[in-house]
Amino acid sequence: MANLKGLAKDTAIYGMSSIVGRFLNYLLVPLYTNYMPKESGDYGVSVNIYAYTALALAILTFGMETTLFRFANKEGEKPDTVFTTAITVVSVLSAIFLASIFGFITPISESLGYADHPEYILMMATVVVLDSIQAMPFSYLRFQKRPIKFASLKMLFIFLNIGLNVLYFVVLEKTEVFYVFCINLWCTGLISFFFIPDFLKVKWQFDFALLKRMLSYSWPILVLAIAGVLNQTVDKIIFPLVCSEADAKAQLGVYGACVKVAMIMAMITQAFRYAYEPIVFSKAKDKDSKEYYAVAMKYFIIFTLFAFLCVMGYMDILKHIIGEEYREGLVTVPIVMAAEIMMGIYFNLSFWYKLIDKTIWGAWFSLTGCAVLVTINVIFIPKYGYMACAWGGFAGYATAMTLSYFVGQRLNPIQYDLKGIFIYILLAAALFVAMIFLPDTWPVWLRILLNTILIILFLLEIIHRDLPLHSLPVIGKKFKK
Repeated sequence: MANLKGLAKDTAIYGMSSIVGRFLNYLLVPLYTNYMPKESGDYGVSVNIYAYTALALAILTFGMETTLFRFANKEGEKPDTVFTTAITVVSVLSAIFLASIFGFITPISESLGYADHPEYILMMATVVVLDSIQAMPFSYLRFQKRPIKFASLKMLFIFLNIGLNVLYFVVLEKTEVFYVFCINLWCTGLISFFFIPDFLKVKWQFDFALLKRMLSYSWPILVLAIAGVLNQTVDKIIFPLVCSEADAKAQLGVYGACVKVAMIMAMITQAFRYAYEPIVFSKAKDKDSKEYYAVAMKYFIIFTLFAFLCVMGYMDILKHIIGEEYREGLVTVPIVMAAEIMMGIYFNLSFWYKLIDKTIWGAWFSLTGCAVLVTINVIFIPKYGYMACAWGGFAGYATAMTLSYFVGQRLNPIQYDLKGIFIYILLAAALFVAMIFLPDTWPVWLRILLNTILIILFLLEIIHRDLPLHSLPVIGKKFKK
């Protein structure tokens, strides 16, 4: 119970930087989608290039974030040595990457479709390198249980980014996508300076024997990370390459803008991951660890289903996050959110092979899911456009999640409360269907009121089955009397 309370506390703090931070970052979505006309394709350019940067970031970090946790928690290992060895590897890879980009910028920018704007590639390549190196001290902050500094730096970046975007787009009326990348580069570079005190406190040592063991553990995680990022971004990379529409980048902008609404689920998953991952590795030796993992999985699913219903129930409000000419793609939101829930479940399931040092399984699961996603995208995007992107992601995550569950139950079984979980899934599905069948001709306030009642019904079921009021602090005291 103490660990669960710690998980909730850390999730709340990390959530400030992840959920609240990204929510503030949502201010950029109406900014971009109102100041960048759909026909210009500029927002589609940002969606496309950010997809490439996410893939590059996964490669350059080389799975060292999870590897750092695993080895820093091992008996006999020195955490500082693990950290310095990990950041050295990432720094060397990043230097090689950046030198390659600058050395071959012309053919690279031409192959990506940006021959007229190689500066886009140069700026974002530099951002990726800085983010990759920063990922190591950010991970070490999590290992050291220092969520306050972690959240503070994340929030500082977001406030700076938002402030400068508002200044350039609204005040100075500089609405080209060039300024989006330029601002990102400046803010990322600034955050790097705040890690100097941490670097000075660390005892720098590089251990070749340790490096060999870390690389043996991390390379399957690298494959897993690449496949995971491809599952999230490959549709945005493939779309302009195979889309039969003349305005491919404009359509990609529509899809990318609407996906932002669905990314509320990704925020929840990320906040949970930041808090959960260090606890899992530190608790691996406890006798009740599997029971803890099962309970955490159930509450994760309950919470994400609740968030799903909230987003869908208040879509009449949330749709104003994006510009009106981009809203045609909102039909993809429930599909993408459901895919993100499955991605979160897959992440929770992944610990069985991480804890027994069989990370190769994760690589196979993710690659299989990615293959499903790519196949659906290549075949169906020319005919169905961004709807194929949404369903491709759904199918890919469903494949990886299913494979991980059944193989995991054979090699490292955990007794999940499947009955309880499926009851919540069926209830959430029924309430969602009720929401989407409310007539569009009804007043907005009436639809929101009825959706609120449906959400409350789901919340009451949670309280009835898994969160009795007498167990809550402060409130529970009144019910015990």
